Amino acid sequence: MLGQRINQLRLSCGWSQVAMAKKLNITKQTVSNWENENIMPSIEMLVRLSSLFQVSTDYLLGLENAPRLSVEGLPTDVVAHLSQLIEDFRRNGCPASPADE
Repeated sequence: MLGQRINQLRLSCGWSQVAMAKKLNITKQTVSNWENENIMPSIEMLVRLSSLFQVSTDYLLGLENAPRLSVEGLPTDVVAHLSQLIEDFRRNGCPASPADE
């Protein structure tokens, strides 16, 4: 589950394994090993991954099914606008992504 989540999050950011490895100051091989579940990240690295992807460690570990969106530090009007967008997507469905076309 963890390897799959790391892979999905990395791809959703549009990062190669090399690009992600650079952000974490690790090797591409380490990222590949995580995604293939050959090895597991340390607890410290799990926390760093959580921060990098802005998701909870529970989400990474498969204990939560939905990632959380952090709005910390955003102005109230921006949070309200984001909340409205989320509700619109729930009502009307998400627009097609380029991969769906």
